[in-house]
Amino acid sequence: MSLLKNVGTIGGLTLVSRVFGFARDIMLARVLGAGGVADAWQLAFQLPNLFRRLFAEGAFASAFVPLFNRHMAEDENEARRFAGEVLAVLLPILVLFGAVMMLAMPWVLWAFANEDLRGDAATYDLAVLMGRIAFPYLMFMSLATLVAAILNSLSRFAAAAAAPILLNICLLTALVWGALQAPGEPTRAATGVGLAIAVSVSGLLQLAWLYWFMRRAGFRIPRGTPKITQRVKEMGVLIVPAVFGAGVYQISRFIDLAFIRGLPDGSLTYMAMADRWNQLPLGIIGIALGTAILPALSRYISKAEDEEAVRLQANAIELAMLLTLPCAVALFFTGFAFVKAFMEGQTFTAEDARTTGMVTSALVVGLPAYVLVKVLTPNFFARADTKTPVYTAGASLMVTVGLNIVLVPIYGVVGLALAGAVGAWVNIVLLGAILARRGFFRLPVRVVGRIARITLASAIMGGALFALMRVITPWLDGPFTTRLLAIGAIMAVSLVTYGGASVLLGVLDKAAIQRLMRRQN
Repeated sequence: MSLLKNVGTIGGLTLVSRVFGFARDIMLARVLGAGGVADAWQLAFQLPNLFRRLFAEGAFASAFVPLFNRHMAEDENEARRFAGEVLAVLLPILVLFGAVMMLAMPWVLWAFANEDLRGDAATYDLAVLMGRIAFPYLMFMSLATLVAAILNSLSRFAAAAAAPILLNICLLTALVWGALQAPGEPTRAATGVGLAIAVSVSGLLQLAWLYWFMRRAGFRIPRGTPKITQRVKEMGVLIVPAVFGAGVYQISRFIDLAFIRGLPDGSLTYMAMADRWNQLPLGIIGIALGTAILPALSRYISKAEDEEAVRLQANAIELAMLLTLPCAVALFFTGFAFVKAFMEGQTFTAEDARTTGMVTSALVVGLPAYVLVKVLTPNFFARADTKTPVYTAGASLMVTVGLNIVLVPIYGVVGLALAGAVGAWVNIVLLGAILARRGFFRLPVRVVGRIARITLASAIMGGALFALMRVITPWLDGPFTTRLLAIGAIMAVSLVTYGGASVLLGVLDKAAIQRLMRRQN
């Protein structure tokens, strides 16, 4: 299947999940608002979710897929045994880690909770309860990631891309229940507990869903006793640095939690809600591209087909910029409009919407960089080099922390978002320079020229949206129908200006489409 089709399959199903996620967050904002129980819920949910993204989807998949593909190329039975060895070691580690974290939850949350949350004993106890109920989600999703990695290596991307829909359905169910109850603090607290239960249930459902598709694909993981074999040891050596190399975005979220600790009540909710808008293109484009190219890139490199590997990555970068730059520019100028149109109301105030919109604009400055990390790091992981991304991630995190120290006291949570965005660009510059120096990557002149034209087309669209926002901002204070009219105007102007500029500048032509549609072996 071609890169474009693979990304389309993964991204299309991720889009469905993100639509459900938006419905979830709209209801979350209206039912829980910002601060208090809302911040307690965000903290309780983000811990297992960040661990999942960092260790399971990030480091584990990056280390497992190249090794699994290598064994598949040699002998499918060896690949099955390798998966069984990994599962036998992974399961007890997850159980032990989960048990320790659940016991230590009061102290773990204390390290990240702000003064308002720590000072409210009832809300803090509720956060601890929600954290304990939700944490088994990490175990279920880590096992699900193993199954998903196998399916992706078999070029069966749809099941794993669709699985997160189950999470949003479960959370929406809990929120609908909360919305139907009488408003008040008891309802908000009960809704928070219901959300925590829904998270763990969704993890179990996703694991069952993926396991069924794996068995349908004819693959079965043999059972075994935990044993540190040579192959498991090799994977373990790769995982530790991959945590930092593939998970720089998630590590920056952990750093954000530490800095949010000193910010006013509601800051955690503002960052979480803004990140939802940032995660839409990041999830649809970045994760889809990274997931799609890693198996193919591993195969090309294992066969010493270096030119094919370079071609694949150049195509991925071109596609990433084609889809991501206009999204980043559009959200930079109109993020406030989307937040105000869809999230403001009931317990989520106009001031909450204004702050969340500003955080969104700051976050998306780094959106293209976050996506490109997903495209460039597979070049290292496919060569079993997980150390180099660690060094670049470490450098970018040092920049992020330094900027946090300077910007957060001045701009608060907005400065936190901007610092992370700048740090992400530092990581991209370093990754690209190292790959080029080693001769593992180069951008053809045609791709450089096309990226320049994409940038110009996006800038033209940005100018039009800036002018439009001066006109339609008053509409956002009107009824919901007027807000929707404003969003419709934003969408129309974006499509017309970016589409028209793309045609005039020759951003996408027949040859480019054929190149992206070319089948990956």
